[in-house]
Amino acid sequence: MPDILHDLIVDAPIHRVFEAFATPDGLDAWWTLRAEGEPRVGTAYVFFFGAAYDWRGEVSVVVPERCMEWCITQSDDDWHGTRVGVELTVLASGTHVRFWHTGWREANAHYRTSSFCWAMYLRLMKQWCETGAVVPYETRLSA
Repeated sequence: MPDILHDLIVDAPIHRVFEAFATPDGLDAWWTLRAEGEPRVGTAYVFFFGAAYDWRGEVSVVVPERCMEWCITQSDDDWHGTRVGVELTVLASGTHVRFWHTGWREANAHYRTSSFCWAMYLRLMKQWCETGAVVPYETRLSA
């Protein structure tokens, strides 16, 4: 199975980076149009991107300020059952982010597009953590 993997350094404290992934406000700042959920194993998250993309994930792993992962439970066929997560490590210069989106059945066109989009979104997450800047949802992939 192909996986999407990205590593990056964020010049922000680990609690800020964890907030970006674990809280609805954090997710809304760089990825979702509207998110809902609490970082507790077994809880459901809403990942809303518009009427046609009202997706869900269940928290499968959470270690505060260290690790967060969801199993995608409601989405299109390609994302269904995949896992999206991060592992965070404190560095002298900020936080190391190890991002994954695993469990893809094939490296099809949607996989390749998603890999590119994740890189773009992670760049916006980094920007939000470092500066507080939020790019409007409608322009995130072109910003």
